[in-house]
Amino acid sequence: MSLNRKMPEPPYYAVIFSSRRTDGDRGYGKMSDKMVELATQQKGFLGVESARDEELGITVSYWDSLESIQAWKEHSLHSVAQEKGIKEWYKSFSLRVCRVERHNFFEM
Repeated sequence: MSLNRKMPEPPYYAVIFSSRRTDGDRGYGKMSDKMVELATQQKGFLGVESARDEELGITVSYWDSLESIQAWKEHSLHSVAQEKGIKEWYKSFSLRVCRVERHNFFEM
C-alpha cells in the first residue's frame, strides 16, 4: 500500500499491527484483502498502509476516533479473521493504538 497523504488534520488515531506469520498461506492473502476492503467501508476509517518482508509484517490503519476503532475490533467478520489469525496464521503479533498529534508528508 502507498503512503496515505490525504489525511485529515490531527488529531486522529493509528492502529499499528505487527506480526510474524506461520508458514504457508492457508487463505491468509484472501482474508487480508477482504479485511482491507471491509475496513474501508467502516465509519471513521481514514486509510491504511502495509508492508511485509520474509519475517515481519506491519499494517497501520488510521481512524477518526477510539469509538471507530472499537467498532472495527468488534465487527463480526473481523472477529472471525482475528480468531483464524491466532489459530493458524500468526506465530506472534502486537497491536498498538496511538493518537497522531502531528504529521508531515514529502513527495518528490
